Amino acid sequence: MIRSARSRTLQLAVGGTAVLLAVSACSSSSSDKSSSSPSTSASSASSASSASKISGTVTVFAAASLKEGFTALGKEFEAAHPGTNVTFNFGGSDVLAASITSGAPADVFAAASPKTMKTVTDAKDATGTPVTFARNQLEIATPPGNPKKIASLKDLTKSGLKVALCAKTVPCGAAAQNALTASNLKLTPVSYEADVKSALTKVELKEVDASVVYKTDVKAAGGKVDGVEFPESAKVINNYPIVLLKDAPDATAAKAFIALVESAEGTKVLTTAGFLNP
Repeated sequence: MIRSARSRTLQLAVGGTAVLLAVSACSSSSSDKSSSSPSTSASSASSASSASKISGTVTVFAAASLKEGFTALGKEFEAAHPGTNVTFNFGGSDVLAASITSGAPADVFAAASPKTMKTVTDAKDATGTPVTFARNQLEIATPPGNPKKIASLKDLTKSGLKVALCAKTVPCGAAAQNALTASNLKLTPVSYEADVKSALTKVELKEVDASVVYKTDVKAAGGKVDGVEFPESAKVINNYPIVLLKDAPDATAAKAFIALVESAEGTKVLTTAGFLNP
């Protein structure tokens, strides 16, 4: 009887030890998994960060009036994404659109009017739907001091006055023509310029007495010109659309640049340059 009791006691002791060892092993296994989790998470985060890194060159075709604002945004973009480079081709929207449809390599197109953007979308050279990111309003630019005392759009039709306008196919020229037509005014300029910056330069060089440009151009010129507002301009405000181009050489970086333009920061930079909110 005594031997049997001792045997049962020994069996219980051995069984208890086995249970303790099993619990200890499970605890150790759980602890090992927990300690390896942060390392796994860090590795995943590192991979995600690497995948989302933006690099390369973004080629942007943009309306001449966007020069100051987009140049500033380009620098911001490059600072935010080291290793990237933003290059611009500024000019008349109609000429840029024609270049794109003729096969010129570019990632982004920012036009000064929906009409010129339509040239690109109709040719199926864009990806996605263009988005309006800013608007712009016309203003009369004169040499400093406004020597001819121009005070209205009608004043531009005075005999002997030398006026330069943007070409009718350029958004700023089309808007000026619409304003003149709506006011029943006829104006024969001494020159039609390829883009708004060229029209502004005519005034800066005092080759003309006035030119119809954008408010943003007058602001960018600083003291080189004076600006004369006219109420008719409120009826011909231009919307500025932007779009990613088909077969963009660097689509990922291009999308990121477009996102910056459309962001609150992009709007802030553009309104500071004189553009109206989209």
